[in-house]
Amino acid sequence: MIRCEKRPVMGARGMVVTNHPLASAAGAEMLAAGGNAIDAAIAAFFTLSVVEPMMVGILGGGMAHIRLADGTHTVIDGQSTAPAATGPTTYTPDPNAAPGTMDTIGRKNALGPTSVAVPGNLKGWCEALARFGTFSLADVMEPAIRHASRGFRVTPYLTECVSDCAADMALDAEIARVYLPDGAPIPAGTRLITGAYADTLRSIARDGPEILYQGSLGTHYADWMARSGGYISRADLTGYRTVTREPVRGTYRGFEIIGPPPPSSGPLHIVQMLNILEGYDIGGLGFGSPDTVHLLAEVLKIAFADRAAATADPAFVAVPVGRLLSKDYAAERRSRIDMNRTQAWTAEVEPGQLASHTTHLTIADGMGNVVASTQTINSLFGSRVMVPGTGMIPNNYMHVFDPRPGRASSVAPGKRVTSSMAPVIVLKDGKPAFALGLPGGLRIFPSVMQALSNLIYHGMTVQEAVEAPRVWTQGHALEIETGFSTEVFDAMRARGHDVASVGNVAGGMSAIRFHDDGMLEGASCWRADGTPIGIGGGLARAGVRFRPEATRT
Repeated sequence: MIRCEKRPVMGARGMVVTNHPLASAAGAEMLAAGGNAIDAAIAAFFTLSVVEPMMVGILGGGMAHIRLADGTHTVIDGQSTAPAATGPTTYTPDPNAAPGTMDTIGRKNALGPTSVAVPGNLKGWCEALARFGTFSLADVMEPAIRHASRGFRVTPYLTECVSDCAADMALDAEIARVYLPDGAPIPAGTRLITGAYADTLRSIARDGPEILYQGSLGTHYADWMARSGGYISRADLTGYRTVTREPVRGTYRGFEIIGPPPPSSGPLHIVQMLNILEGYDIGGLGFGSPDTVHLLAEVLKIAFADRAAATADPAFVAVPVGRLLSKDYAAERRSRIDMNRTQAWTAEVEPGQLASHTTHLTIADGMGNVVASTQTINSLFGSRVMVPGTGMIPNNYMHVFDPRPGRASSVAPGKRVTSSMAPVIVLKDGKPAFALGLPGGLRIFPSVMQALSNLIYHGMTVQEAVEAPRVWTQGHALEIETGFSTEVFDAMRARGHDVASVGNVAGGMSAIRFHDDGMLEGASCWRADGTPIGIGGGLARAGVRFRPEATRT
């Protein structure tokens, strides 16, 4: 059905899928050494912070969705928070900004120290390892330190990302020195050594995450922020906490979909959209047909209207989770869809009152543990500056908050960012069937929804599902990947959609399919450097040993 550019991998004893081969290898190294999926995930994330620095780092934020072998699900929310010195009027909205964007005057919320939110990644990674892993922090960090200190080959993808951000990165001498040598993007194939970052990682491996949140590294970071006009203070770092959350759960055609709750909007609105689609014979309409694409566009607009109105940090906004997950609410929305014409949708939920660029990995071990986790520094290269002497690239997560007061996602001191992350684990008859996720900002959860539809409705293989063409809209232009037929583009225009042809929607998806015979099938797509690595084989049969004296020549 779908012409795939990559091939899946099978494994009986473990599967690691990340968006860089060296990160996948780091995770596989942990599994091969007897570790579990959580050990592998944290090793892979630290390595990604070295080899995929444009996407993730210890100064970012994210969500970890962990399913243990006993069937329990835990979500560790390590999302970034707004500094105490910020508030609803910190930024001035840009009156000329494109619809649906959060741009401000002077790009203060998108570029440089003023765009940085309080980091949660390092604390979240270390907490997950301490609670559920089996290896020490130093053990899982060793591959990352190795690659930072001895260097790694720059991929064409990394070079392209530097090129996209070069004008901004050139404004900061520290980050330009590393990624813009001689004033030009670092060429693909170059061996990149990041010695300062290797030293930072060694200090964390030795002293633990508190060196950032309570210790000398945090003091250095806060002092630099103060000198540079940023908002993060020492108190922001010492006061940061992760949150353990109960996941969101929804049912869809015999499958149970499980993922992080708000402030992650992804799984909540994935279930909402699938509930609406459940009333149609999507399989009969066919993948990529005009009717199917039209329905996808309409449910996306519905979900984004409700998301903007009511989904945010539940410590600040009472998110109407029950109504958004309701089959009855889905039926109400479905009844108003016009198959012949697109329409504008407004929110029909509201919050109660209380007293972009990312990376993803999907890992399963042979013992039944599964990790689906999405982590980010938000935009490509985050704030596009580097903390002097550390190799650390801060996030620009303040660009996710709405710069206008009075909105569900407006800036407030200590408020967690609302993300579109969707690291989901899907069950069938109580057992894992799929685990998947991807980077891509606002395009994440729509892409996961489409992949699930591909798997469940259209009967695609896991490789086809992650590579299939995607669509996206939040109520303005309908982005359609070039892999769709000309007929689809023409039909969407005829139904009133403002169509934009794009090379890709969101980033590289990582997915695992769990087969009934215990085999694990891993897949990654063409939109990133994703690489699945499966673990097979095993230890020698008990009682077998080599006796050289019994052999003949």
